[in-house]
Amino acid sequence: MLPVALLAFMGLILGIGSSFSSPSTIEILPFLDQPWLQVIFRFMSTVGGFAFTYLPLLFAMAIPLGLARNEKGVAAFSGFVGYVVMNLSIHFYLTETGKLADPEHLREAGQGMVLGMQSIEMGVLGGIIVGIIVYLLHSKFYTIQLPDAFAFFGGARFIPIITSLIMAIIGIIVPVIWPIFALGINSVGFAIQKSGIFGPFLFGAGERLLLPFGLHHILVSMIRFTEAGGTQIVDGHSVSGALNIFYTQLQSGSPISPAATAFLSQGKMPTFMFGLPAAALAMYRTALPQNRHKIKGLLISGVIATFVTGITEPIEFLFLFIAPVLYGFHVIMTGLGFMLMALLQVVIGNTDGGVLDFLIFGILQGTYTKWYFVLLVGALWFVVYYVVFKFAIQKFNLKTPGRELVTEDVSEKERTYKKKGNYNGPLILDALGGPKNIVSLDNCITRLRLVVDDMTIVSEQELKNQGAIGVIKLDANNLQVIIGTQVATVKNELESLME
Repeated sequence: MLPVALLAFMGLILGIGSSFSSPSTIEILPFLDQPWLQVIFRFMSTVGGFAFTYLPLLFAMAIPLGLARNEKGVAAFSGFVGYVVMNLSIHFYLTETGKLADPEHLREAGQGMVLGMQSIEMGVLGGIIVGIIVYLLHSKFYTIQLPDAFAFFGGARFIPIITSLIMAIIGIIVPVIWPIFALGINSVGFAIQKSGIFGPFLFGAGERLLLPFGLHHILVSMIRFTEAGGTQIVDGHSVSGALNIFYTQLQSGSPISPAATAFLSQGKMPTFMFGLPAAALAMYRTALPQNRHKIKGLLISGVIATFVTGITEPIEFLFLFIAPVLYGFHVIMTGLGFMLMALLQVVIGNTDGGVLDFLIFGILQGTYTKWYFVLLVGALWFVVYYVVFKFAIQKFNLKTPGRELVTEDVSEKERTYKKKGNYNGPLILDALGGPKNIVSLDNCITRLRLVVDDMTIVSEQELKNQGAIGVIKLDANNLQVIIGTQVATVKNELESLME
């Protein structure tokens, strides 16, 4: 959840900054054209873009950080090492084989700049692959004992070492396999143009389907900027690509072509402005009542990001990995949104699909854009998304945010408990049976979570004498000691004593 939470917040910063500093917005709202105000908006856009630019890297680090039971810092560090080494290896392969794409055509070639290196554009999937591999390596090797001559490199120090070796090999394999995916997408792009009214459906659904893999850029670039997005004569000039055609017609004052906008903002609006907010509402209503206050901020920020700016990842990533079937439904609905807008001859262009595009390129352009159809179709999308998401979440007990199994019953007493004086770490450690009795140590919001070797030597009464609110023995080895909000400090002291 760490990358998703960061994404939601950064989405707001980026959306506000980029929207109010764009030339189109300034032209419509000239009072925003103040130098000091534009500096602030550009600064927000720059800072907000951080999470989206480095999202794959965040996943590469956050997955092992969240899954590892021990040495979490080493796990996250290894995630960073693995991601960098994999892309270095890819860059090396592309350089040695002469397959580095021209800098002006990186996206069409499925390549991009990753941390200053020209590499294969793998998107979030690249970060997820690295994160999972690093977690598996960490689980297998973090206690490894090497021969005395190499003992310095044993234990946790071995994790980034083995990670760099494995990811270097994987980085050589990726460029060999990845172009097969890119070739498939190129074929899809030209097939879209040959599919008539089903073309917008295939484009909208295909873009959503490829989003988690980072391959949607290829499809989108092809439709927006090449012959795959259509070719028209505007002011006597031949213009290719849906977005190029739209901007040229807008600038010249020519009638906007429905054939071009069929692949642009209008198709996203029913889903982005209405469908995803309804999905968020369904997730909120199906969350456990005691958890709703915890997820409210996460959902609201995600809804604002998708509704205002068309940044959908904060909401989509809340159900993409835990309910792929729901994401499949979302893919189909997005495609249908594109197709329906095209059938209704709506002509709202641009790229984002949020309310700013709706206002600037829809309402403010006049009724000839048929912007009112967005509201009618959007209302229908809202109902369908809400009903389907709520039904699926409840029927199949999907663990969307706020529906996690209650592994801890954090009472008001636990949250507000404040022990008089400091906790005595050595005495608590003795009550737990000493360092040798502790197999693993972790904590949640208010509790120490331990795996102990021998439960019989754990002194429940002594733990309570040292300030514990309660002691829960889950089985012969798993133990929880309820400390309260100071639990992180106690856990750190115990770890220090155990070293």
